[in-house]
Amino acid sequence: MFKKLFGFGKKKKEEIQEEPVEELEVKETEEDSQNVEDIKEKVKSDLENDEDNSEYDSQKEQEEVEILEEDEIESNKIEETKNEEAVSQEILEEQIEAQEEAKEEIAEIEEIKAEDIETQEKQYEIEESEDTVENQIDDEVEEEEEKPKKVSLFDRLKQGLTKAKQGITDRIDEVLKAYTKVDEELLEDLEEVLITADVGVNTTMDIIEKLEDVIRTKKITDPQDVREELKLIIEDILSKDDTKLDVSHSPTIILMVGVNGVGKTTTIGKLAHRYKSEGKKVLLAAGDTFRAAAIDQLEVWANRCNVDIIKHQEGADPGAVIFDAIKASKARGVDVLICDTAGRLHNKSNLMNELGKVFKIVDREYPEAKKEVLLVVDATTGQNAVSQAKSFKEVCDITGLALTKLDGTAKGGVILAVKSEVDVPVKLIGVGEKMEDLQDFDSKSFVDALFS
Repeated sequence: MFKKLFGFGKKKKEEIQEEPVEELEVKETEEDSQNVEDIKEKVKSDLENDEDNSEYDSQKEQEEVEILEEDEIESNKIEETKNEEAVSQEILEEQIEAQEEAKEEIAEIEEIKAEDIETQEKQYEIEESEDTVENQIDDEVEEEEEKPKKVSLFDRLKQGLTKAKQGITDRIDEVLKAYTKVDEELLEDLEEVLITADVGVNTTMDIIEKLEDVIRTKKITDPQDVREELKLIIEDILSKDDTKLDVSHSPTIILMVGVNGVGKTTTIGKLAHRYKSEGKKVLLAAGDTFRAAAIDQLEVWANRCNVDIIKHQEGADPGAVIFDAIKASKARGVDVLICDTAGRLHNKSNLMNELGKVFKIVDREYPEAKKEVLLVVDATTGQNAVSQAKSFKEVCDITGLALTKLDGTAKGGVILAVKSEVDVPVKLIGVGEKMEDLQDFDSKSFVDALFS
């Protein structure tokens, strides 16, 4: 370009040298001017090009900036999308983790349920085992049930003898507290207490004589010591004979005798309930055919105790009823036959003879059976009970006494009178209306309850 502007070249020099100087100078001037113009045009063009290029570059730069901004926006969107995806992924992972935890919890619950079921089954097995053991224990201690019953029966006995205690021992305690020494006056006051308690004159005199001997022998001077000695004397009187009603032998026949109104039928019902509960086969015989409704009353007891009964029509022969009952007992394999007999006044000889006939039938038809003859007397009748016992003893061989309604009298000393004057052991006592209130008589328990 420089060569073009200033005309440097071999060809140009030769041309210049050949032309005239003036023309050469004019030409050079024109050419220079032209060249200057060309240079200006060129520069101008270059400037315009530069402006265009600058505008283009600016536009291009603006476009590039816009592109960069768009790229940045797009990049931000992509980043946001990635963040959102990351968050979604994190949430998804958390949900998956929660599901896994839930599955683990469900598995644990299932395991716990399985363990609970297993534990429950074991518990059922344990309970069944315990039931079996309890049943075995019940069977094993069945023979020892009398022991706890004795405690319960003793409490009932104490409660039943409340009136008798007030009429005998409480009054004895009052007498003893009134004295500071043991003398004749003290013994006379004790004698009065015993007689008014229906112990009976003869039995009372016997007790006082024994008491005097003990006081003299042991040289007792304290009135309170007299109480213990009196207790021992009474216990000795009541415990001389066997007082147990024995039905261990099978068959056993129990004949209940006594006047009307003493509680004979009720005593039969309570005995039937007791022996039925013990697993014995019991049969009742309604031999009291003379008293109105006596058969119906005994039948009610038989139904209540779920035992069989042999009965005839009212007014029938008592001996015939007992005869049929003995035949039925043999045929049915009965363990205990309990016979009611006609209630009668002890001063009616014809009725007492009828009773004698019944005993002859029993001796003839049932010799293999163990025989018990229980005289039922009402404790509230006092000394009249002693008279009844003596009269019945003349007709039949009484093996024991059943003293009823002891809970209803303050004169419980009649038990001493009957035992001492008739010389028949007391085997049953009634101290209330419940089944358990008909108790086997135990002299020690009786005296303990009386003096407690």
